[in-house]
Amino acid sequence: MAFFSHKINSYLYATKFIMMKKFLILLPAVVFGFQSLFSQSGKHEMRAVWIATVANIDWPTSAQLSVEQQKQDMITMLNRFAENRINAIVIQIRPTADAFYPSTIEPWSKWLTGRQGQRPYPFYDPLQFIIEEAHRRCIEVHAWLNPYRVTTTNDLTQLNENHLYRFRPELFVKYGDKYYFNPGLDATRQLLNRVIQDIVERYDIDAIHFDDYFYPYPEKGEKFADTDAFRQYPRGFSDGQLNDWRRNNINLLIAETQHTIKSIKPWVEFGVSPFGVWRNARTDPRGSATRALQNYDDLYADVLKWLKDGTIDYVAPQLYWEIGKTTADYRLLVDWWSKNTFGRNLYIGVNVGHLDNQKAFAWHNGNEIARQITLNRHYPKVNGVFFFSAKTFLQNRRGLLDSLRTNQYKYPSLSPVNPTIRGEISPSPQNVRMIKDGKHNYLIWDEVKETGGKEIAYYIVYVFKGKRVGNLNDPAHILTKTTNTFLDLSSLKQTLKGYHIFVVTAVNRYKYESKPEYGVTRSL
Repeated sequence: MAFFSHKINSYLYATKFIMMKKFLILLPAVVFGFQSLFSQSGKHEMRAVWIATVANIDWPTSAQLSVEQQKQDMITMLNRFAENRINAIVIQIRPTADAFYPSTIEPWSKWLTGRQGQRPYPFYDPLQFIIEEAHRRCIEVHAWLNPYRVTTTNDLTQLNENHLYRFRPELFVKYGDKYYFNPGLDATRQLLNRVIQDIVERYDIDAIHFDDYFYPYPEKGEKFADTDAFRQYPRGFSDGQLNDWRRNNINLLIAETQHTIKSIKPWVEFGVSPFGVWRNARTDPRGSATRALQNYDDLYADVLKWLKDGTIDYVAPQLYWEIGKTTADYRLLVDWWSKNTFGRNLYIGVNVGHLDNQKAFAWHNGNEIARQITLNRHYPKVNGVFFFSAKTFLQNRRGLLDSLRTNQYKYPSLSPVNPTIRGEISPSPQNVRMIKDGKHNYLIWDEVKETGGKEIAYYIVYVFKGKRVGNLNDPAHILTKTTNTFLDLSSLKQTLKGYHIFVVTAVNRYKYESKPEYGVTRSL
């Protein structure tokens, strides 16, 4: 027992008590209370936050930060996400044909070190660091890539001397004040799939994620210069079908990306967060009753085809408008997307930065984002929310975080299972028992390994008052999620008086939960 005590103490010291802090944060989950019908969440709900790295929007806050400052800022951010029951981050690792990880294909991002191609000093792998720290807190990592954008200005001197543009400028197009890969070229798709293959093979990510930037947003009075590629590589499309050809370019990329991912790790999801309107009903009767830019016609992104064909695993449309907006009503669009999921998971992208910053009254009256989350829960096919973005989310604008902690996100949640991805349930934890070590009571269990030796994602510990197991689908009974195989229950003595039964399950990479392991009933 002395050895066990030493192991526990060493672990806590080495991790700077991160897990214990997280455990203490989650203690309110054992206080069972009543929630209103429309604010109560199910056990499975996506609660994700976008972390934008382009222009140092969210992280790192400056390219001049030291490596230690970068790490500490990320740890602080992840700790706050855990406090607020966030279960996924969407981290932008390729904002402008560059990399927030060591790559032999593309240069280091200037947003990380201040100069494109310059590696961090002292060296570290930011993506690996983020994955390890996020997973330790039971937070998923979705790797966010911008497929075509190469620069954010027309200044080519910012490109590293080894950038592909220096050797093959024919692959690129200038449009407005930015440069892009030409979507009509096979070489573009081949490069993008090499990048994605490299990421999926080397990193334990949970998803690959694209946002709304496909063909660029229209520039008034300017045409995108891909007509030469259309004439050279028409792929069966005739004159007059340029727009159909452009959509086909994106369709090919989407289908090939999913194939690349699934051929390596079938449990890794592929998600897209498009602009919030597919088509307006006045253009297409299948569209929404909106008056806005259209994915299909302006960005050449036929999101409905991807959903119907099953070439994406989830969709997170960016519904950055308020409830009741005349040209694009949030309520109407949530309803429209929920009717057009084709069996794929649907998450709603919301913009926290609009709180207090928009002219519309809704953004200054109470908390529009909290209202939107409550509205979403009227729609069974809405599986959660993506918040844009990390900085404004953590600012607690109009008390959003206070509302989430006490109401919508009062209890922990598991990321939704994707019904279109085939996987088996996790093996159950075995030998769940209670041991006493000095003044500490530990709940411990044997480590679970998947078939082939793969590690499971995390464990869930439930607690029920009395000697009977209650409803495992009620998130109010989730005591904590943890990657450890033990839990110190000593601090719960004042909270959990009398007999309680503890239940442990395991969740695997497919997000499937094991059957519960019972048998530990104890009065603390």
